[in-house]
Parts: sequence; structure tokens; C-alpha cells
Amino acid sequence: MFGIIDRYLLGETTKVFVAIVAVLVLIVASMLFLRTLEEVNVGALSVHLVLRFLGYQIVRDMPMLLPPAFFLALLVTLSRLSRDSELIALGACGIGPARQLRALLLLALPVALLTGWVALALQPWAATGIMQIRLEQEEQAAQIAGLKAGRFYLEEGGKLVLYIGEMDRQQSLANVFILDRREAITRLVTSQAGWHRVEAETGDHLVTLSNGYRFDGQPGAGAFLIGEFDEYEVRVRASQAPPARFAKNTTFSTRQLLASGDLSDRVELEHRLAAPLAILALTVVAIPLVRLSPRQHGSGRLFLAFLAYFSFFNLQRLAESWLAIGVTPPWLTSLWYQLLIPLVVYLALLPDSLWLRWVLRRPRVAPSTAGRLDAGTPHAR
Repeated sequence: MFGIIDRYLLGETTKVFVAIVAVLVLIVASMLFLRTLEEVNVGALSVHLVLRFLGYQIVRDMPMLLPPAFFLALLVTLSRLSRDSELIALGACGIGPARQLRALLLLALPVALLTGWVALALQPWAATGIMQIRLEQEEQAAQIAGLKAGRFYLEEGGKLVLYIGEMDRQQSLANVFILDRREAITRLVTSQAGWHRVEAETGDHLVTLSNGYRFDGQPGAGAFLIGEFDEYEVRVRASQAPPARFAKNTTFSTRQLLASGDLSDRVELEHRLAAPLAILALTVVAIPLVRLSPRQHGSGRLFLAFLAYFSFFNLQRLAESWLAIGVTPPWLTSLWYQLLIPLVVYLALLPDSLWLRWVLRRPRVAPSTAGRLDAGTPHAR
């Protein structure tokens, strides 16, 4: 059962953590949304895929948001308790840093489990969804849904060239140029108007042109067949290629990474494990970084907190790069920084430790003085 102090610390930290996560998600979602709109604007992404693409990106980035959000929530909560002298009151009641750490670990463990589930299960799923959308958009680059006026598009290995001079919101086309080299005779088609639809049965794209001209023949030859039409239809067959296999290990499931012996797959696996482990490591670091009394100068500890934060996540990228290129041995893994940062923080704060001060200030009696005191002391007989 949780005690009163445990419930109080858990409640205060949870409220701050949820607020920080909400703010960070809102900021990241806004940035990703603007970036997604840029891709829509240049025709790299269809409008109807915006929300799904944005959702995948947010899920993919969640494991990178939760550890810093939890660390910041711990610092904010403990700093507020220090400012209101509640940490001193807790210490006077026998609830010191070790007891506070136990209470905070009760919250850090479920948060770490949640982060691990997102990193190990949802993150590769989201990465696969993003990659699938990317591949679909590349395959449909010459389709009207992703076209913009004034550009050339290639289909079927360059055998079909399409140019659209103008296009309105109803997907009506104007000033269309088509070069069709899929058959033995090269065919050039021009039209002033047209429209597009997708055949539901086959998935083929049908471009219908009206009031145009068709030129059949071979380039360099003088004989050309010229015709005028009222309506002309070009069929762009749907891709029948097998489902693409994603080469990036970010799309691999955790089970695939565990079964793989490749070094890059191991780096990706440890990258996913780093997020939940960072929750626990940063929890251990947070408590000594907060001053106990509001009368103490907290600028040094605040600077150390920022230094520990930036060093932690910068060393993560550095450790993963070193392991991938063979600078560090595989037995060291890429998680060594999660032990190094707490050790450096505790060593930096060791001179300010109350326990060390008590040991240094403890009175010591010289041996000669102790002997004289024993000799001059009367003994009862």
C-alpha cells in the first residue's frame, strides 16, 4: 500500500508530467503538421493522407518525448517542494532522499513500461506506416491526385509521359500533353481539356481528353498519321508489383531485431531500449540536482541539471554511432552513458553531500590524549 507521502509525491509529479507531455506533443504536432503541409503543397503527399501521416509521426516520436518530459517533471516538482520548504519538513520527519527516490520510482516504473511498449511495439509500426505511405506516393507520383500544373510526370518506366498545363480543384484538366511509347508506334496526344477517374474494378487510372489531336508515327520518319478526336482515353495501369520490403531496420519488429545478428540491427534494438531505461536513470539523477533548502544557492545545481540533460541525449547519439562504426566493442553496448551520467552527477555533488560533511566534521581524539585521559581517570575498586 502507498503511504500518504507516496501518494502526495506521485500525485504532484503526475500532474506536472501530464501537463508537460501535453505541451510537448502540441508543439511537436504543430511542427510536424507544418512540415506535412509543405509536402502536400509540393505534391509529395495527398491531402486525404495528412491526418494519418501526422498520427504516425507523433507515435514514432513519442519515445523521444517521454524521457525528457519525465525528467523535467521531476525537477519542477522537487523544485517546488524545495521552494516551499517541504523537502526540509520531509527530512525532519525522517523521509530523506532515499525514501523520496523510492516514492518516485513507483511512478517511474510504470512510465518506463509504457515508454518501452511504445518504443518496442508502436514505434516500428508507425515507421512502417510512414514508409508505406512514402512508397505509395512514389508509385502514384504520376497520378492526378498528386499532380500539380506545369510539371512533367513519368509512368511505366518512362514509356508514358504526361504534362498538365492547368488543373482546378475539381481535377478538371487543361492544356494536356501525352507521349505514349508503350506500343510499337509512338503516339503524341494534345488536348485543351480533360478529366481523370480511377476504375474501381482494376484500380487503373483513366485520363479522358476532349477536343484534341493525335499524332502516330516514328521519330525521324516523315510518315505520320494525324487525327482529330472529340474524346480520347488513356489507361494508366495500376502497379502490380509485390508489396515492398522495407530495407530500413527502423521498420523491423523487435522480434526481428532480436533474431538478427547484424550490428546495425543491434544498434536499433538498443536505441529502442534506451528510452525506457532513460526514465529510470534520469529519476536517480533528478533528486540530488534539487537544492534541499530555499536558502541554498541553486544556480550551480540548475546548471548541472541542464548539463546532465544535454549530455545524456547527446551521448546517446554518440554511443550509437560509435557502436555502429566499430569504435566501441560490442560487449560495451551503446547504453554505457546511462551509467556514466548518474555517476558523474553524484561525484560532482559529493563535496556538497551532507553525509560527507558529517564525516569530515566528526571530532577525532588523538591517541596520546586518549591515553592521558584514561590514566587520569579514577577507577572504582
